[in-house]
Amino acid sequence: MLKNSIFLYGPSGSGKSTIGKVLAKKLNLPFLDLDSQIETVAGMSIPVIFKNESENGFRHREEQVLKSSLDGNAQVVALGGGALTIKENRNLVEDFGEVIVLTAPGSILKERLEHDPVIRPLLSGDPGDQLERLLESRQSHYQSFQNIIDTSQKLPETTAWEIQVLLGRFFIRGMTYGNSTGYPVTIENGLLESAADILSTQSSLGPIAVVTDVNVGKLYLSFLLDSLKFAGFQASGIEIPDGEENKTLKTITRLWDFFLSINVERSSTIIALGGGVIGDLTGFAASTFLRGVPWIGIPTSLLAMVDSCIGGKTAFDLPQGKNLIGSFYPPKGVIVDPLVLQTLPDIEINNGMAEVIKHGIIGDSTLFANCSRYLNLNDTFVLNNIVKRAMAVKIKIIELDPFESGVRAALNFGHTIGHGLELTSNFLLRHGEAVAIGMVAETNLAEWVGLAPKGLSNLVAKTLKTQNLPTDFPTQLDPGNVIKTIQRDK
Repeated sequence: MLKNSIFLYGPSGSGKSTIGKVLAKKLNLPFLDLDSQIETVAGMSIPVIFKNESENGFRHREEQVLKSSLDGNAQVVALGGGALTIKENRNLVEDFGEVIVLTAPGSILKERLEHDPVIRPLLSGDPGDQLERLLESRQSHYQSFQNIIDTSQKLPETTAWEIQVLLGRFFIRGMTYGNSTGYPVTIENGLLESAADILSTQSSLGPIAVVTDVNVGKLYLSFLLDSLKFAGFQASGIEIPDGEENKTLKTITRLWDFFLSINVERSSTIIALGGGVIGDLTGFAASTFLRGVPWIGIPTSLLAMVDSCIGGKTAFDLPQGKNLIGSFYPPKGVIVDPLVLQTLPDIEINNGMAEVIKHGIIGDSTLFANCSRYLNLNDTFVLNNIVKRAMAVKIKIIELDPFESGVRAALNFGHTIGHGLELTSNFLLRHGEAVAIGMVAETNLAEWVGLAPKGLSNLVAKTLKTQNLPTDFPTQLDPGNVIKTIQRDK
């Protein structure tokens, strides 16, 4: 069973219902206020239930309504302030999803409740004194949960976004196809094991095609195909050679032929299992086969996770330049399991860190500051958080500008020069390495024309070097050839 629901918990006045509605809208999920549902089922208000049946009677109703409301479908649930003091309730919700405890200082909670018309039986009499005693009695209980967020100085929208980043749960709008309103992005350690379950919740009727490369294929293809078949799907896979040099029309044609051979239909799903090259190729092939077949991204490199797997930009290369032929074609979902990064060599982790640092520069000063010092990237918790924060930057930008008509161009920071370096080096320079050099060069240009403060390029270079990335123009490359390539960059 997927643990895909989100439960908001905490004391009265912490904002569970208000934030829950915002969060549910952002994630395209149904919202359930448990107290309101109890009143609906009982046909009477909570104060009347307390008066007629005491707190024990209310807790019994609360437990029964909670059980009947959880059916395995994802939803956002606002819980009553004492709902999880009952052990059975806590076990139940932790089986179905994640609990987020919302909190605030007592003085702020009291002020909010004074302006709230809802009557709370446990705060009858002197609300201030009752609230203080209730908070004191439940303090250790609330502190026993892992995820706690202070809502005292934040707007509901800000807290909802903080929850999304914390849990790695997003729903991207703006670029859609068919009847879709957007697509979910889920980031969680171990999520690859649930890929078949996630697909089972979506409408995929025809044969499933899994596209990967030879390196990723030997690690994960058999596992994914077996799990899909065990879930009842007809699934087949294809492995293509690794490397940017294979990101060509010839490879696209091979994918089209494979789709034909296994009878892919418009009701099928095509899965991109791999790095950025696999995602770009698979997305483009899916966008053009039968005029468009749904696809899902399962990125397996840090570079793909934080950058290319989201946004719906698909492409292949021409000899004259990178990504010159492509389309905007969003996936119907993105499944990110940072644990698969454990199989990557250090040089590929460093390669991805260039995009992480780029996202820190353009949209998350805390992420950039974290990257400026030593990070233990072998720590799965550290890497998980980096992936979530870096992806959050891109997600926020592409929702504002889905088709790159304005602010989304910031995501190309370092890429124009970087693409020129990549192509001129015949891809001996990895994408992240080339982008790292490009970011320093472009920041130098910004300083030169007065768009950036003096010394900023040195700060960018120092941070990149901390993550073992190059920052200087390669002396073996002809600057004239690089400039010619840059002039053809998309």
